[in-house]
Amino acid sequence: MALDFLDFRVLDILDILLVAVLLYYIYKLVKGSAAINIFIGIVIIYLIWKLTQLLQMEMLSSVLGEFIGVGMFALIVVFQQEIRKFLLMIGSTNFSSKNNWFQLKFSNRENKTLNYVDIIVETCKKLGSTQTGALIVIKRNTKLDFVKNTGDTMDIKVNRPIIESIFYKNSTLHDGAIIIEDGRITATRVILPVSNDRDIPLRFGLRHRAAVGISEKTDAVALVVSEETGQISYLKNGEFNIFDDFENLAEQIKMDLS
Repeated sequence: MALDFLDFRVLDILDILLVAVLLYYIYKLVKGSAAINIFIGIVIIYLIWKLTQLLQMEMLSSVLGEFIGVGMFALIVVFQQEIRKFLLMIGSTNFSSKNNWFQLKFSNRENKTLNYVDIIVETCKKLGSTQTGALIVIKRNTKLDFVKNTGDTMDIKVNRPIIESIFYKNSTLHDGAIIIEDGRITATRVILPVSNDRDIPLRFGLRHRAAVGISEKTDAVALVVSEETGQISYLKNGEFNIFDDFENLAEQIKMDLS
C-alpha cells in the first residue's frame, strides 16, 4: 500500500525520540564552541550519504560511507572534551533532582544539608571585597580523590573564619584550591587540572583555568574570587557564570547540588 510508511510501531516512535534526545544533548554540549561547525558539517554529510543510498547512487554512497567510517576515529580525537562531558553528564545524572520541588516542599533535610552554601557565598563576598584570591571546588557526584591526593588532607566543617584563614595572602595554605564535600572541607592546597581551552578570555588567569579544567573533567562546581578585581565567578560544565546577586548565586549552587 502507498501509505505503508505510516504504519509506525511503538518502537519506531521510541527510536525517533531517542535519536532526537541524543542529537539535542550533543548540540547542547557543542553549542557556542568551534565544535558546533564541525557537528553541523557531520550532520550534513550524513544526510547526503543517506540520500545517496536512497537514490541508489552506489559509487558516491560508497565513498561517503568509507569517509564516515574512517572519520569516526578522527572525531574521537576532535571531540574528546565534548565526549568526556557527554559521558560524564550521563553517568552522573541525578534523577532525583527532577523532584526537587517535592523534596523542598515536604522535607527540611535538604535545606539543612545545603546551609553551608550560604556560608561559602558570604565568605566569597568578603574575600572579593578585599581582593583576596580564592578557588573553591564543591563536589557533586563525581569522586575527587584524584585531585585531593595532590593537596593536604583536612576534615573540618565549613565555616567562614576557616576559609578566610586558608586564603589569607600570607597563609601557607592559600596556594591552590580547597575541596568541599557534603559541607566539610576535605582538602587544601589542591592542584587542579588546567584547561587548554583557547576560548577562555585572556583576562582570566590560572585560577580560572584550573576551575574550568576541574568542571570539564568532573561534574563538580567551582567558585573563583579574582585577586585583581574581586569578581566572583561560578563555573559548571566548563562554563563561566557571573552573578551580581549573591542570593541568586547561592540558590543556583543549591539547585545544582541538590
